[in-house]
Amino acid sequence: MSGRKTTLLLPVAAVLPALFAPAPAFAQAPAPPAAYGLADTAYIATCCLFVMLMMLPGLALFYGGMARSKNVLSVLTQVFAGSCLVILLWTVIGYSLTFSVGPYQPVIGGLHKILLHGVTPQDAVGVLPEYLYYLFMALFAAITPPIIVGAFAERMRFAAVLVFLGVWFLIDYVPMAHMAWGGGWVADWGAQDFAGGNVVHMNAGVAALVASIMIGRRRGLGTVVMAPHDMTMTYAGGCMLFVGWLAFCGGCDYAVSGHAIELVVNTMLGGVGGALGWMAMEWLHRGRPSTFGIVSGAVAGLVGITPACGFVSPAGSIAVGVLTSGACIWAVDTLKLKFGYDDAFDVFGIHGVGAIAGGLLTTVFAWPVLGGVGYEHGRTLVSQMGVQVFIMGFSIAVSAVTTVIAMKAAALTGGLRVPEDVEETGLDLPCHGEMAYRLNAFGGEDETLFG
Repeated sequence: MSGRKTTLLLPVAAVLPALFAPAPAFAQAPAPPAAYGLADTAYIATCCLFVMLMMLPGLALFYGGMARSKNVLSVLTQVFAGSCLVILLWTVIGYSLTFSVGPYQPVIGGLHKILLHGVTPQDAVGVLPEYLYYLFMALFAAITPPIIVGAFAERMRFAAVLVFLGVWFLIDYVPMAHMAWGGGWVADWGAQDFAGGNVVHMNAGVAALVASIMIGRRRGLGTVVMAPHDMTMTYAGGCMLFVGWLAFCGGCDYAVSGHAIELVVNTMLGGVGGALGWMAMEWLHRGRPSTFGIVSGAVAGLVGITPACGFVSPAGSIAVGVLTSGACIWAVDTLKLKFGYDDAFDVFGIHGVGAIAGGLLTTVFAWPVLGGVGYEHGRTLVSQMGVQVFIMGFSIAVSAVTTVIAMKAAALTGGLRVPEDVEETGLDLPCHGEMAYRLNAFGGEDETLFG
C-alpha cells in the first residue's frame, strides 16, 4: 500500500518543482533591461489603485446601502469575499487561460502561466511590466462576478454564493475574456467594444437576470417594504464607482497619451450624461429628482460608455450616457414589473440593458457624420451594426448557459437559499454572527458598528 501511494505521488512531485521554481537563466546571461516605459507604468499603476477602490469598497458600499439593514453585512461580505476569491482564481489559472497560448486558442488559452509561473520583473507586455498587466486585468476580472451579487442579494446562502462566483468566473468570464482580448476568435470579428462592455457588463447583467429567476423572489416582495436602508452609503459607493470608472476605461490604452486622456474625458461625460438624463426623466415623470436616481443614472451612463469610449466624440459620449440611462429606466420601471423577476438591486436593468444599449449606440455614434472614428475593414454603419448584434447575441447566449450551470453547481452545497426563518430575521446575524447596527430599547436602529 505504501508503494502504491509513492507511485501516485510521483507525478505530483514532478510537477510542483516546475510550477514554483524560478525561471531558468540561459547561459548565465545577465537579465536584460526592462523594455517598458516608466511614464506608462506609473500611469497604469495609478489606474490600478483607483480600480481597486472602485471594487473595494466602492461596489460593496453601493450595494450595501441598497440592502435592508438586517442584510447589509451579508452583502458587504459577499462582495469582499467574492473579489478575493476571483483574484486567487485569476492568479492560479485565470490569467494563464486568458493570455497564454493553448491548443484550443480560438476559445481558451493554455496552462503555461499557472500561478504566474515564468513571469519575471523583466518581462513586458507592450510598454508595461507583465506583473502590472496581470494586476490591471486581475482587477477587471475581480469586479465582474461580484456585480452579480446584487441580483440575488438578501436570500442566497454564503457557501452557494462563493461556489457560484467561482464556477461562473472559470466557465464564463475566463473564456469570454480570452476570446475578446487574449487571441480568441471574437477579436477577429472587429466588434467595437473598447473597455469591456460585453465581457464585463453584459455578461454580469445577463447572469444576474438568469440567477434572479432561478433563485426566486424574496419572501414578502410586494407586501414588505424593501427600500434601501442607507442612501448615504449608496451615494458614497456610487461616487467611488464613478472615480474608479475613469481609470477602468482610461487605462485600457495601456499607455499614457492624449488618447488615454480622451478615454477619461469620454468616460466622465458618459457618466454625466447618464446622471443628468436620469434626473431629468425622473423629475418629469415623478415630480422630483431622487439621489438614488441620479447616482443610478451615472452608473447606467458609465456602463453605456464603456464599449464606446474609444470610438465616439465627447458630444457622442454625452448622448450615449443620456440614451443609455433612458433604456435603463425603462428596464427598471417597466420591464422588471412586467415579467416579475426579482433582480434585487437592478443589476440586469443597469448592467445588462445598459451594456446592450451602449453596444448598439457605440456603432451609431462611431459614425463619422456624428463625430466618431468610423469603422475598420471598410465597413459601413449597417455592416458594423451586424457584427455588434452578432457578438452581443453570442455573449448573451454564453452568459445564460454558463449561469445555469454555475447555479446548479452552487445548489449542490446544500441549496441556493437560506431557510425561511433566516431570510425573515436577516442574513447578517445567522450567517456571519455580526450585526451592522445595534438595536435601541424600542427595537429601532441607533448606532452603527462598522467603520
